[in-house]
Amino acid sequence: MTFVETANQIFAQAVKDYHKTDNVDAPIINPYQSGTIEADLYLKNWIDVVQWHLEDIIRDPQIDPVEALALKRRIDHSNQERTDLVERIDSYFWEQFHHVQPKAGSRINTESPAWAIDRLSILHVKLWHMQEQVDRKDVSMEQHEKCVAKMAVLKEQLSDMTTSISQLLADYADGTRIMKVYRQMKMYNDPSLNPVLYGKK
Repeated sequence: MTFVETANQIFAQAVKDYHKTDNVDAPIINPYQSGTIEADLYLKNWIDVVQWHLEDIIRDPQIDPVEALALKRRIDHSNQERTDLVERIDSYFWEQFHHVQPKAGSRINTESPAWAIDRLSILHVKLWHMQEQVDRKDVSMEQHEKCVAKMAVLKEQLSDMTTSISQLLADYADGTRIMKVYRQMKMYNDPSLNPVLYGKK
């Protein structure tokens, strides 16, 4: 099984496991050994699916403003966890490919492999929730057909992303592309870089 096939399998498993309780506060029970790339992939998707539901909750027009602020802080924290984890997954790819001698005319990519995996993980969350919409019985035929059409697009995107990420990793392995990683260097969560946090006048 290729890396991307493994990732697809783990992401689908994590989304399904989350929905056994469908509770943003449910503890994660990671079935993979700590410190492995499989455990990181499972955690990555768990973070994504929990954040998906947090984003749903915060859009409730009747939400208490104090609760909304607490949720916004939680979402910010989740985004930082997601970024940190993506960078850890990129470190895994760096270890795999940084030693490969680039070929003449080799190219660079617009994003690192882990950020492509990030989009693949989120796609699995979209697929699960669009299937929920397809299965609804309380909607018009027009809405049902729109959701069916969107589901077809998401499935095509899954196939295309699986292929393109596999091709990207193969290009890294044979030196057709140069493995490079740029850390996100997010500033708004850093108390030494965000002017509001370090007290700029």
